[in-house]
Amino acid sequence: MLNRRIFSQSAAAVASLMLLSVPVAALAADEAPDAMIKRLSNEVLETIRNDTSIKAGEVDKIMVLVDRLLMPHVNFRRMTAAAVGPGWRKATPEQQKRLQDEFKVLLVRTYSGALSQVTNQTVEVKPLRAAAGDKDVLVKTEVRGKGDPVQVDYRLEKDGSDWKIYNLNVLGVWIVDTYRTQFGQEVNAKGIDGLIDSLVARNKANAAGNGK
Repeated sequence: MLNRRIFSQSAAAVASLMLLSVPVAALAADEAPDAMIKRLSNEVLETIRNDTSIKAGEVDKIMVLVDRLLMPHVNFRRMTAAAVGPGWRKATPEQQKRLQDEFKVLLVRTYSGALSQVTNQTVEVKPLRAAAGDKDVLVKTEVRGKGDPVQVDYRLEKDGSDWKIYNLNVLGVWIVDTYRTQFGQEVNAKGIDGLIDSLVARNKANAAGNGK
C-alpha cells in the first residue's frame, strides 16, 4: 500500500510538472492530442531523470524551469478559473493574476517532493476515442513502474491548431474538482482576497515544511 501511494504521488508529480514546464519549441502544429501527451510525458520523465536538482524536488529550480519555458500547452487561466469557481468572475484582473500565480506555486510545491521517486517509469497512452472534428477530448494514460499502473488522464481543448490541457485526473480524482471544493469554501467565507491570503499562507507553510 505504501509503495503504491509513493508511486501514485510520483505519477501525479510528473503529470503536474508536465502541465507547467514543456518548452514552446516542443509544440507541433496539428499534432494529435494523444501523440502530444505521449511525447510530452517522455520529455518530462527524461528531464527529471537527467536533472538532479529537479529530481531532488528543489522548488526554486522547478519554478525557474516553469517560468522560463512558459505554459503555451496549458490553458492555466481556465484551470484556475474552474478551481476558484463562481468567485472568479467577481475577481479583478489583478486578483485573477495573483490567483494563477499562487495556484501554480501550490501545485509545484505539493508535488515537488514526489519527484525523487521518479526512476524507471514509462507512460502508456490508451487509444484515443474521439471523432476527427472533436475540439474537447479525453486522453487516458497509465504510468508504469514498480507496483500497479497509475491512471493519469488529461482533458484537452482545441485552440487553433494546438491542443491545450485544462484538467488532470490521477487515480480517478480530477485535480480541478478537488481544489474547487477547497477554494469555494474559502471564497464563501472570506472572499477572493481571503482565498489569495490562504494560498499565500499555504505556500509559505509548504516552503517552511520542505525546508526550501
